[in-house]
Amino acid sequence: MSIDLVFFIISYFTIIFSILGYGSFFSKFANQGNIECLGYKGLIGIFILILYSYISHLFYKHSIVHNSIIIILGLVFFLHKKAKISFTDIRNVFLIFSIILVGFFIFKTHDDFPYYHFPYTYHLTQNFLTTGIGQINHGFRTPSSIFYLNSLSYLPFIKYYMFHIGTLAILGFSNLILLNYVFIYLKKKKFDFLFFFILLIFCFINIFFYRLQEHGTDRSAQILIFILFINLFLLRDIKTDISKTFTLLIILFSLIVSLKSFYFLYLVLLPVMLYYLILDNKFHELKIVFKNPFFYLSLILTVMVLLSYFFNTGCFIYPVSFTCVESLDWSLKVIDVKQMNNWYEQWSKAGATPNFRVENPEVYIQKFNWVGNWMQLYFFNKVSDYLLGLFFMSIVFLILFKGNLRKNRKSFKFLYYYLVIILLFIEWFYNHPALRYGGYVLMALILFLPLSNFLSNLVNLNKIKIKVYGLILLVFLIFFSRNVDRILNEVDLYNYKPLKNPYYNIDENHFRMEKKLKLYLDTNK
Repeated sequence: MSIDLVFFIISYFTIIFSILGYGSFFSKFANQGNIECLGYKGLIGIFILILYSYISHLFYKHSIVHNSIIIILGLVFFLHKKAKISFTDIRNVFLIFSIILVGFFIFKTHDDFPYYHFPYTYHLTQNFLTTGIGQINHGFRTPSSIFYLNSLSYLPFIKYYMFHIGTLAILGFSNLILLNYVFIYLKKKKFDFLFFFILLIFCFINIFFYRLQEHGTDRSAQILIFILFINLFLLRDIKTDISKTFTLLIILFSLIVSLKSFYFLYLVLLPVMLYYLILDNKFHELKIVFKNPFFYLSLILTVMVLLSYFFNTGCFIYPVSFTCVESLDWSLKVIDVKQMNNWYEQWSKAGATPNFRVENPEVYIQKFNWVGNWMQLYFFNKVSDYLLGLFFMSIVFLILFKGNLRKNRKSFKFLYYYLVIILLFIEWFYNHPALRYGGYVLMALILFLPLSNFLSNLVNLNKIKIKVYGLILLVFLIFFSRNVDRILNEVDLYNYKPLKNPYYNIDENHFRMEKKLKLYLDTNK
C-alpha cells in the first residue's frame, strides 16, 4: 500500500467523521435534540459547514491551516461524549462509506470539473470575497454550495484531491437515511406505501447514480429531493414527530436550493404541504417552525447563496435577468445575461453540442420547434435508455414482491403532490429538458409513486425480510462491481494506478482560471 493511498483513505474518513461530528453537535439544537438518525446528522453537518463556508469566505480564504482547524474541531465534536455516538453507529458509518469508497477512486473527472468546479473551489482556498469574477468565466456565474463545502477539504498532504468529497458525502449519508427507514419498517413489519417508495429510492440512487464523477452539482440535489419527498409524505402520518420533520424539511429545502438555483421552483410544494396540514388538522403546529433555530439558519444560508450570485454577477439569481442590478461596477450586462439564459435553454434542448449548433437558436428554442431535433439527438438514446432502466427496475420489484391485491385497497393519499410533480415535469420539458436539470428525479417520481401505492396494496408477501436484505446486498454489489469495472477501464485507457496514486488527474487546465483571476484582481486594484 503506497503512502498516497494511506493519506487518501485517512483524509477521506477524517472528513466524513468530522462532518458527522458537526451534525451530532448541532442536531442537539433541533427539536430538543431528538434527531437520532446518523444520516440526518450527516446532512445537518453538511448544512452547518456549507453555511459556515459561505460566511467565512467573506473575510478570509479557506487555507490549509484554516481548514485543518475546522476539520479537527469536527473530530472533537464527534469524539465528545455528548455526541452520543455508539460503537454500532461508528461501525455503520464506516461500513457504508467503505462500500461506496470504490466510487471515490477516479482518474477522469466530470467534464465541468476542470472547467469551473475545480477552479471555483480552488479559488475559495486562495482568495476571500472577490466581486465580479463572473466576468472571467461563465461557470463562475453559477456557484454551488458543493464548491463551498469542498473548499474545506483543502488539507495537508492531500491538498486539492478531496474536491469531490461533497457529492460522496451526500450519497453516503442519504444511504444511511434510507437504510435506517427500511430497517425500522422491517422491524415494525409495516410494508406500506412509504416502505416501498424508500426501497425504490435506495435502489435508484445506487444503481443509476453509481458514477460519482457524473454527479456534478445536479445529482446531489436530486438525491436530496427524494429525501425531501419522504419527509413531505411523513407529515401525513399521524405518528410523525412534526417538529423533527419540519426541521428536516427546512434543512433539505435550503440545501437543495443552495446546490442549484433553479430548484427554487420546488418551493411550489409548500402550498400543497400547507393544504395537507390543514386537512390533517396539523396547521396549528406550524408555530413550532418559528421557534426552531434551523429556520433562521436556513434563511441565512439562502441569503448567502443569493449574495454569492450577486457578488459574482450583479444578479441575485443568475441567469434570471430581472434580478440583475446592471449599474454596479462588477455587474454583467442584462443583454449578456439574457443571451446566456437562451444558451442554457438551447443546450438543454439539444440545439448545441460540441460539434453542432442550430442556425437560428432564438427561433429554435421557442414553443416546440426544438422537439424533433431533441428527440433525435437526446431522447434517443439518453432518455430512452434511462426510461428502459426505470421500467426494468419496476418489473424486478413487481416480480420480487408479487402477491394478491387487497379486497379493500388503500387510496393514494398524496394526489396533490403528484399533480405538482406533473406540473414540474411539464415546466422541465418545456424549458430545460435535460436529465441533469431535474429530469432524473421527476421521471422517477412519476413512476415510483403509483408503483409504491400498488405494491402497498399487495398481501401475502412471502419471505419479505429475506428479499429486502438480498436486494440491499445486490444493489451494493452492483454499485461496487460497476465502479470496479469503471476503474479497470481507466487503468487501460489512462494508465491509472489507484493503489499507487489514487488521485484524479490534474493538469494546467485546472489552474487556468486562477491565472485569469490573478490578472483580473491586479487589473481591478
